[in-house]
Amino acid sequence: MTLLCYHASQEQFSPSQLLSWVQKAEACGFQGIHSSDHFHPWSSRQGKSGFTFSWIAAAMQSTSLPFSMVCAPGQRYHPAIVAQAIATLAEMFPGRINFELGSGEAINECITGTGWPPKDERNKRLLESVDVIRRLLRGEKVSHAGSVVVRDAKLYTLPSKMPLLLCAAMSENTSKWAGSWADGLLTTGGDRDPVQQKMKFFAQNGGKDKPVYLQYSFAFAATKRQAVEEAWQQWRSNMVGEDMLRDTSNTEDFDKASEHITMEQVASQMPVFTKPEQVYEHIHAGIELGVDRIIMHNVCAGHDHFIERFGAFIKTLS
Repeated sequence: MTLLCYHASQEQFSPSQLLSWVQKAEACGFQGIHSSDHFHPWSSRQGKSGFTFSWIAAAMQSTSLPFSMVCAPGQRYHPAIVAQAIATLAEMFPGRINFELGSGEAINECITGTGWPPKDERNKRLLESVDVIRRLLRGEKVSHAGSVVVRDAKLYTLPSKMPLLLCAAMSENTSKWAGSWADGLLTTGGDRDPVQQKMKFFAQNGGKDKPVYLQYSFAFAATKRQAVEEAWQQWRSNMVGEDMLRDTSNTEDFDKASEHITMEQVASQMPVFTKPEQVYEHIHAGIELGVDRIIMHNVCAGHDHFIERFGAFIKTLS
């Protein structure tokens, strides 16, 4: 069964607001929770950046749903610290949390002042970090010298059940690469054919029968005009192109680059919905493909209406 999950956008909302929304999402019928992980938001208009590893422990304690979160080990986070955080959460909440590891984005990682490596170097660093994390989670004493350096690290608190370490991948090439090492795949939803291609490449390179999570972004509000206005206010900085999203390290640069993006342009690029049935139709291709989780990210500012409406719709499906 595909789990229909609510996305907690750390770069858009305060931790306390997100906490109340995930509690409401469970009460209304959502089947899982997913969280982003940001140091800086994409835009000053979003203006939030809670620490996900702190927030997610509180969110899991106050709910009973399965969770997952994105994390980029290797630059902002040392992989030994990531392993310790993963072990702590998985020990407290066995079987309820998985992690999607990626090579990161400059907007978050460049706070270290160490520059922004090219993609192939970031992938190499990610793979080394994943190896370190897995060895530590198995209880090994780890030393490593490469893209990351670890000396005599050992975890003394270990999970009773190993969480999955999925890969967060945007492209077909990264999805294929992920099949060789990841426990599963997180990628973006959309039209059926490109999603199916990413899943195919992942499966063919070692990912067969491993879980796949799809994240869909859209604007949902009571009226189409409200949805477009809020998407323009909250999310237009994310429409500047994939290269800039990956490589720009300054929030103000995103704001400047998106100054001339109009509401009409947002409406033409962002799926806009006012009814839960429309959302379900949008994500249905992913469900037909048999993915394990569909993650729904409503980019608009107010989520009570969406949670209530779509939660009620979920209950009609069972």
